[in-house]
Amino acid sequence: MDCASCVQKVERMVERLPGTAAVKTSFTRQTLHLELDEAQTPRQTLERHLRSLGYVPTLQAGTAAPFPQAPAQQDHAQPSHAGHDHAGHDHPAPSADPQGDHAGHVHAALPAGQPWYASGQGRLVITSGVLLAMAWLFGRVEPTLSGPAYVAATALGVWPLMRRAVASARLGDPFSINMLVSLAALGALMIGQAAEGAVVVFLFAVGELLEGVAAGRARAGVQALSALTPKTALLLEDGTTREVPAGELRVGQTVQVRPGARVPADGTITAGTSSLDDSPVTGESVPVVKPPGARVYAGSINLDGVLSVQVDRSASDNTIARIIQLVEEAEGSRAATARFIDRFSRVYTPGVVAVSALVALLPPLLTGAEWHPWLYRGLTLLLIGCPCALVLSVPAAVTSAISAGARRGLLIKGGAALEAIGSVKTVAFDKTGTLTTGRPRLTDLSGLGLDRLDALRLAAGVEAGSDHPLARAVTRAASDAGLRIPAAEGALALPGQGVRATVEGRALWVSSPQHAATMVALPEGLLATLTSLEGQGKTAVILHGDGQALGLLAMRDEPRPDAAQTLARLGRLGIRTVMLTGDNARTAQAVAAELSPSDSSRPAPGLDVHAGLLPEDKLRAITALRAGGGVAMVGDGINDAPALAAATVGVAMGGGTDVALETADAALLRGRMGDVADLVQLSRDTMTNIRWNIALALGLKAVFLITTLLGTTTLWMAILADTGATALVTANALRLLGWRGHDRAPLARRNRRPEAVSR
Repeated sequence: MDCASCVQKVERMVERLPGTAAVKTSFTRQTLHLELDEAQTPRQTLERHLRSLGYVPTLQAGTAAPFPQAPAQQDHAQPSHAGHDHAGHDHPAPSADPQGDHAGHVHAALPAGQPWYASGQGRLVITSGVLLAMAWLFGRVEPTLSGPAYVAATALGVWPLMRRAVASARLGDPFSINMLVSLAALGALMIGQAAEGAVVVFLFAVGELLEGVAAGRARAGVQALSALTPKTALLLEDGTTREVPAGELRVGQTVQVRPGARVPADGTITAGTSSLDDSPVTGESVPVVKPPGARVYAGSINLDGVLSVQVDRSASDNTIARIIQLVEEAEGSRAATARFIDRFSRVYTPGVVAVSALVALLPPLLTGAEWHPWLYRGLTLLLIGCPCALVLSVPAAVTSAISAGARRGLLIKGGAALEAIGSVKTVAFDKTGTLTTGRPRLTDLSGLGLDRLDALRLAAGVEAGSDHPLARAVTRAASDAGLRIPAAEGALALPGQGVRATVEGRALWVSSPQHAATMVALPEGLLATLTSLEGQGKTAVILHGDGQALGLLAMRDEPRPDAAQTLARLGRLGIRTVMLTGDNARTAQAVAAELSPSDSSRPAPGLDVHAGLLPEDKLRAITALRAGGGVAMVGDGINDAPALAAATVGVAMGGGTDVALETADAALLRGRMGDVADLVQLSRDTMTNIRWNIALALGLKAVFLITTLLGTTTLWMAILADTGATALVTANALRLLGWRGHDRAPLARRNRRPEAVSR
């Protein structure tokens, strides 16, 4: 299934069968998932219909696996897995068979390493070309032989197209591209234009082959991700290592990663420090030094030291597998432009057939004009009306853009999200972990009625069960001070308020000053201290319990290095920026002032600050902002999930929680602020590409429509125009594969082999 038309044809056929549900195809993985009630449609019937469309169904058992690599000796890509019927059985997934007869628009993509002439479409091009050349030679030697030779060339070339057209019509799609070309070729024979009919068949076959090669290139970037994870891993057990298949690693096991080797699984470093090249996975071009406790990705290259890594995710759930899954799922969420063109093409092709018939019949019948010229013009219109270039204009660009983004750590969950990102009027940012680094440190500590270290110890006990960045700052400070963190019971986090727990038999809170003031009386003079701390961009919390305040803790979270530059870029793109934070207003304004590119005494231009927000307040703020146009919400925490879901486009930072990543429409694996502006730019570049594609597709058809009615366009010119438009559209879309983002700098070491970095 190598273009939108192919995928849609499979889906439409399957959806028409009784007892089918949840039908989903994947262009990237070449799979079909569905639920099938075999009491209504036997599996054999489904398989027979798939074969009539030209796809060989291969039964896939088990769960999802990383993208399979196509063996060089096979003529089709093996799909990964299939859907399940109501009885729990596996169903076949279709794989493109270059040797088969597709009922639809066919241009089978070639497996890696296979030359074009070894495919079924390649052989059809060679055969048609040889027959056409022989007919021309016969005509040079003996003119009377040229006619039969051209007829033979046309008949042999059009026969597989006719079979596909009949199969397509039988399965509910009578107006396929094969039907249009078949009618034109047969019509050329009937009016004595066998030479042009042979050229039409040959040029059509060449165009299909070129599109297949292009489709393979568009998929290659995502498919290549599956090769990044090594096949084996060094499992550490009792101080010794043994080699095991990487796919069999289990969560909790520890593996050793030596210099020059790729990391076999997502995990956490337990011993060793080394520089890692994450560019194959996240697109980060600069190696990152990672100490114990740092997270690593499957497929990253270890550059220097020996690492011990505890496995955090199984092979089917690692970063690479999730990227591939996200790209696969992205195909199901088509852009509004793509949905419109799909609806348009369903009317367009039958309309072309009707207009062609009218052009061929009405002038001779109504005015007594000669039949031959008007029949010829009608056949030419059939070829000009082929919707190939128009249908390819959007999905080819979207697939290329999503693939380019994935290679650079920008994961976009569908064409709809990709189109929407570029049209947003406002980008709303969470503060902690988004505009800031998300690694606050404890800067101020005071005991209120007890020793300051006791206050830190008790606060760490309350916060020990929380994963909030501020909680981690408290527990980290307690550990650095050598304090024993007491156990807590009944810990409960209340978003926007704080955390409560029972520690050493006492009911304690660590909460915002505003919430603390509603529960206990704060000492005199504390308000001035809080004002001073918050004016410095620090976040203060109060430890309280037993009806009194027990301690004051203040933390500082530094803005991301590229935050100010990103806000300025978004401003130049005409986008308003807003900060939505649960922190207090003074701290939020202090952080905003630091993000001003010109004068640190005032907020960055266009950065509006909304502080003291609970999750439901963020949700209301997003709803209000949407009244002024599209809104993108950028966040990283559980508290951001409702706002991410409510925004026109939700964007999750790479270091965020799984809830945020699953809720968002896009994810930034590198966790860099600059990637937000890159997302907007990628979307706008893609939409510009799509507009050019549509203009090329419709413009060429408009030109040749006029020349056809004037009688100056030949059949071979018409098919060449269709093939040429398709080639131009595809080539233009493939330019997006080289998209590099704002800096336009090549990604370092993307293609470096592990052996090249070993020492």
